[in-house]
Amino acid sequence: MLTEQVAGVRSVALGIWIAIGSRDERPDQAGAAHYLEHLLFKGTGRRSAQAIAEEMDAVGGELNAFTAKEHTCYYAHVLDEDLPLALDVLADVVTHAELAHTDVELERGVVLEEIAMRDDDPEDLLGELFDETLFAAHPLGLPVIGSEESIRGMSRETLFEFWRGEYTAPRMVVAAAGNLTHDHVVELAAKAFDGPDARPVGPRRSGGVALPARRALALRTDDSEQAQLMLGVPGLDRHDPRRPVLAVLNAALGGGLSSRLFQQVREQRGLAYQVYSSGVSYADAGTWSVYAGCAPERLGEVVGVVRDVLAGAAAEGITEAEVRRAKGSLRGSTVLGLEDTASRMNRLGRSELDHGRQRSLEESLARIDEVTVEEVAALAGELLTQDLTAAVVGPYDDPDDLPAALQDLA
Repeated sequence: MLTEQVAGVRSVALGIWIAIGSRDERPDQAGAAHYLEHLLFKGTGRRSAQAIAEEMDAVGGELNAFTAKEHTCYYAHVLDEDLPLALDVLADVVTHAELAHTDVELERGVVLEEIAMRDDDPEDLLGELFDETLFAAHPLGLPVIGSEESIRGMSRETLFEFWRGEYTAPRMVVAAAGNLTHDHVVELAAKAFDGPDARPVGPRRSGGVALPARRALALRTDDSEQAQLMLGVPGLDRHDPRRPVLAVLNAALGGGLSSRLFQQVREQRGLAYQVYSSGVSYADAGTWSVYAGCAPERLGEVVGVVRDVLAGAAAEGITEAEVRRAKGSLRGSTVLGLEDTASRMNRLGRSELDHGRQRSLEESLARIDEVTVEEVAALAGELLTQDLTAAVVGPYDDPDDLPAALQDLA
């Protein structure tokens, strides 16, 4: 149970976090965690789906969930006086849902519509294609939402087994932030979670992800006006002490308007409207990538500029002025990102699941301040000299139709 009292607000953000995500699914369960995200709100032994909606609407509250590769969160955002209701509803749906056969069939169609929507969004397709290519056969390379085949074949029994077997008390964290007291939330949670399954089972996570050492190029043909590009390398796992260094490097290369990629690709050459870099860290692996969307005829030039920027950073690092700006940007975004109760609740839940401890804001800022130019140069030289993985979604029928700047990755 984790809480943070936030002065000057009249609301509470509350989340039930479960240390289970799409990477923990067997092949026959692919997409189960996300499917459950739909089903648990369809009714419990105490409430119908309509009753759940009416109770939350009556207090102007928000009730929702999201699924990621390593965790799932069911959350609510309500006025402080409605915290007892929100916690009772959330605990009810997470631990006492009915998973009726009729609801399984009803939501199957909804999930399939989501997959169709994903297939119509080139940027979403690109991210999944990149992960699939980089992680090869590892579960981290599979889409959170599952596939059309896996969802069509998912039985109510498979979903029930996944829910009851994986959503156990030792894997759950309750996090709340806002106008509250810790003792009150503990008292409410003790009532709301009366009798949940408490088998001492931990997440099934391996000790490491062995990524193939190879260059790779993947293409998904899409009849779109733009070419979508993602170019990247394996990054750092979330336990790597160099993550603050990578955050500074990322900010300098593609994290803002003054970053090298934005300046070189958009400002100086006008090749793309959107270009940025980002990193993702998992328990035992990570990725770092560059995204750009451009006219198909400009893809070759965009790839060339991006690769030149990465090669330059790998060979020479980044300047002291760039490090200083990157640190300032990270400090600002870190503090501003915690200006609302929902963000603070998310920080509590994620930190507990990911690290088993809470890091103060001051500690996070100090870790950024401690990063040196030399550390950034060393990490750039290590990460950015790895074999590149490229994913492209756009109006190309064959990888041979792609620009020469990508052909050496095939």
